[in-house]
Amino acid sequence: MVRRATIVSATVLSAGLVLAGCGSGDDAGTGDGGDGPVTLTFQSLAFQPESIAANQQIIEQWNADNPDIQVEYLQGDWASVQDQLVTAFEGGTAPDLIHYESSYLQDFADRGWILDITDMVSSELRDDILGGAWEAVTFDDAVYAVPFLLDAQVIFANKTLLDAAGIPVPAPDDPWTWDEFAETSKQLTDADTFGVAWTLKDPANRMLNLALNFGGGFFEESDGASTVVFGDGEKEAFQRIYDQLYVDKSAATDAIGMGGSDPLPGFFAGQYAMLPKGIWFRQQIIDQAPEGFEWVTIPALKGDSQAQAAAPQTISIAAESEHPEEAMAFLEYMLNPENQALLAKGDWMIPASSAAAQDPILTETPDWPVAAASGEFLEQAPFQRVRGYEEWKNKVANPSIEEYFANSISLDELGTRLTEDGNEILERYNR
Repeated sequence: MVRRATIVSATVLSAGLVLAGCGSGDDAGTGDGGDGPVTLTFQSLAFQPESIAANQQIIEQWNADNPDIQVEYLQGDWASVQDQLVTAFEGGTAPDLIHYESSYLQDFADRGWILDITDMVSSELRDDILGGAWEAVTFDDAVYAVPFLLDAQVIFANKTLLDAAGIPVPAPDDPWTWDEFAETSKQLTDADTFGVAWTLKDPANRMLNLALNFGGGFFEESDGASTVVFGDGEKEAFQRIYDQLYVDKSAATDAIGMGGSDPLPGFFAGQYAMLPKGIWFRQQIIDQAPEGFEWVTIPALKGDSQAQAAAPQTISIAAESEHPEEAMAFLEYMLNPENQALLAKGDWMIPASSAAAQDPILTETPDWPVAAASGEFLEQAPFQRVRGYEEWKNKVANPSIEEYFANSISLDELGTRLTEDGNEILERYNR
């Protein structure tokens, strides 16, 4: 794998050599005014051991091949990164290169904290990455990051329970409809097993994704101002999951407040037959499954469509970086197809690179055809363009949706909160 990671396109290699020459000026050192190498800081949010190792392997190879441009690895944390980055930007101490997620970038771009790299991205990189992924990092025709890892909501199932019930596994080109999924959930439910466990802790992003299956966009824009809407398209996925919980009783209510890997013990024990999660969750199952446990990945459900939001993980360059050209050279290297495949394997996600998706190190992973097909229906969602979305999500959407699924408020009350309380927040951003 080290050998594969050292393959660099002629364009990027040439850029690296030219930039290495730029590092000999008085201002090109590590900040002490010397003639040493340019030092870039890269903050990664990788958390799985294989992913951390992949990031560090790529950096080590770059450093060995580019003595005049050295990259220092910094470990970030998804749980605290938002506050940490805001503090760093405001204090002028942000890393040169920042790993994050596309839905947070609009605010950073508006504040001038991250660099517009539109004219810095090579044609090779631009053409290799999926168009929907680029759309997610483009604001007012300016590109503020390179997207590289994509997720999609799929369903994991206990294959032994499926086989016992005579239920075949759907193929990526013939996915279950939501109606078929509801019937299957009821079929798999008995005194010992719930058909499905919906883990709905902090559920806003997930529900806005699933609403796209029925054309639900949640936000409308007029004259540059966004407002929240909650019509039939937005309601559909909510009602269907609610019916599984409280009408069909095929979904486990004890899983509602769970997140992360919380439901895995119940999944392994046969208490839950199916588990909707992101495609990356394959790694968690593989790591924690007891010996002999058989599981399978079921493709994303289809309503009017299988559409989901392309909300890729991204890497941006801080606007305050003293070495943006050098940072871009490293970024092009880090996210070339070979390295994207390495990073995608480490996180068990879908690479934004079309070439990387064909790499044998990915095609040989469990249920890769389902993962690869999931990248085809990812698209830009309305919420990805809404200023104030993060505040709306955290203050209004997450707590209100949790109350709805706990059967504490009605669907109409949920809609009132999302729209009326939500629009009060958005009005501040629309001025």
